[in-house]
Amino acid sequence: MSEHKNDKEAYKNEPYRNQEFVVNFKDPFNAEPTPTRLIQSYITPTEHFYVRNHAPVPDIKESAYFLRIEGLIGKPMVLTMDDIKSKFEKVTIAATLQCAGNRRTMMSEYKKVKGVGWGIASLSNGTWSGCRLRDVLEYCKAFSKDSGAFHACFWGLDFGCPEEPDGKPYGSSITMEKAMDPEGDVLLAYEMNGETLTRDHGYPLRVVAPGIIGARSVKWLGRIIISPYESESFFQRRDYKIFHSGIDWNNITDKVWDSTPSLQELSIQSAICSPAPNSTVYLPFTIMGYATGGGGRKIERVDISLDGGESWDYAEIMTEEKGPVNRYWSWVFFRYTITHLNQLDHQKQVPLKLMCRAWDNASNTQPRDVKDIWNLRGVMNNCYHIVDIVVENKKSNL
Repeated sequence: MSEHKNDKEAYKNEPYRNQEFVVNFKDPFNAEPTPTRLIQSYITPTEHFYVRNHAPVPDIKESAYFLRIEGLIGKPMVLTMDDIKSKFEKVTIAATLQCAGNRRTMMSEYKKVKGVGWGIASLSNGTWSGCRLRDVLEYCKAFSKDSGAFHACFWGLDFGCPEEPDGKPYGSSITMEKAMDPEGDVLLAYEMNGETLTRDHGYPLRVVAPGIIGARSVKWLGRIIISPYESESFFQRRDYKIFHSGIDWNNITDKVWDSTPSLQELSIQSAICSPAPNSTVYLPFTIMGYATGGGGRKIERVDISLDGGESWDYAEIMTEEKGPVNRYWSWVFFRYTITHLNQLDHQKQVPLKLMCRAWDNASNTQPRDVKDIWNLRGVMNNCYHIVDIVVENKKSNL
């Protein structure tokens, strides 16, 4: 896999970014909010929404923009932004986007992986407005899968990806089953949080494919190809795949890459955002965090342990979008308040190993140990999240 290269000239026209971001890679820009900032708002303000770029951010004028649609359709189409806004119904959904590399840094702490390091905050929740991808493909008379139309392939306008030696832009694809599902809610979005998309988030048009990894929600969308095959992009064929722990960079082969499915649906996930790791807190204190379910599955509960998983209790789910079954595209927040610890009756300080795990409406939960899901790309790390803290008794004379 190619490493990112620094080309200062290519990145001289980047947009302004919030200075509060935790920057994991500068060029191309990859950054996440702090965990405490992340859970301050159910809908993440645009200026705090995580940013995952693979190339310099294009500077596109809407008046000069057009979208090409081709492949297994009745007739190749070219749509302007005026066409997209006037010909198709505008709809709005709330959806969390999450990078498949979320929590990669923690996986790398167990055993080194390759990829941009991410903490627990490479996800955010927003409202997205635009037209349904399904409506656009029906307008273009896209062929059915009986005719071999199995994949909707998206190409961006962000040229200069270091991983693409021939200069191709970022690309990815989803199944036509997802693209055409009336309950799949895949959008071609031109608004975010009630405002026009910003450059970092795909202006003037992007894909929002809820419930699956953020890599499939291609920004700066330039072309859609309906195809029998998934995208030929590096990021579909040689990235965002998960292998067993015996596969590493010394023994992986083209056959392994080609025979391993590309990631689509997200796995169930949760993380503790407060208190911070290795912090000292005083009673009472509250554990707060987020949980997400892949594929639109509803988060039914979040469990909290104070003793490294020996015993568990239920957290309170604070935010829950009411929706149809398996269309829960947004995260939930959880909290758990501790008012008393018996150990503090006899000690001045008590170390606690906090853990969380989520369950969805299909009874999926998270694996306990990172070693069981380690993979060379460091993707889909959803093991129990662990935070070590110390609780101090301010009133104790011990």
